[in-house]
Amino acid sequence: MGASRAESTSAGAGPRTAGFGQHGRMPDVTFKDLCLDAGDAEALATFWAHLLHRKAERADDEGGWRVDPPAHGPDALGIWVDPVPEPRTGKTRVHLDVRLPDADVGPLLAQGARLVREPDDEIRWWVLADPEGNEFCAMAPAAPEYGLPTVTVPAAFELVVDAADPEAQARWWAERTGGTARTRGSGFWWIEGAAGLPWDYWVFNPVPEAKTVKNRMHWDTTLRGDDPAALVDAGARVLRSPGQELEWWVLADPEGNEFCAFPLGSG
Repeated sequence: MGASRAESTSAGAGPRTAGFGQHGRMPDVTFKDLCLDAGDAEALATFWAHLLHRKAERADDEGGWRVDPPAHGPDALGIWVDPVPEPRTGKTRVHLDVRLPDADVGPLLAQGARLVREPDDEIRWWVLADPEGNEFCAMAPAAPEYGLPTVTVPAAFELVVDAADPEAQARWWAERTGGTARTRGSGFWWIEGAAGLPWDYWVFNPVPEAKTVKNRMHWDTTLRGDDPAALVDAGARVLRSPGQELEWWVLADPEGNEFCAFPLGSG
């Protein structure tokens, strides 16, 4: 027990692992932050801060909160928790995988997580939900043969996105971020080395259902220039342009996943 989707297919893969990177090319975007919608931003930020052993603090005067990145470590990326009026509906299509220091989800349950599914013959990890119903996966320590570092506190190590066409999504985002898309024919595709991504893997998970509602979790990116023209040329769709109340673009990738694009040099 303990290997993730990407780890179970990438570790020791050797020549059987296919790679499709855009090496030698400046990425169109770099990863910036994660954002999570919430009915109660303070409560949800506090939950995630406690789970990841970080600090939560008020981010603005409009009810937004921020889970600070750790002072050091591999997942040095902040999580913004933004208040929204609409409740969560539908399945969580973007989520984090969390590595545990031992095979015990008890501390997470004590902090307010809800058990959705235990490990079984099909999956080797726990599926949990945060206080607002957003699902995430909790992995026991990886087996020694994977050669992965151990953690002393729960740590995010993998971003997972549901996809109707995981190969197309992985290739598209690998090209945008300068990473390498990989697979071993298991249906899952993942990206390694995406610019700014602080975790081991960015996984695209095959699902039969199409996206129908706004994602409750999305990612922010920083453009390599002042506008998202390269992204639009590649197939992204502009949902909202900068205006009086917005200093960045809101875009959607080819499967409709929302993400924000900040001009280079912005805060």
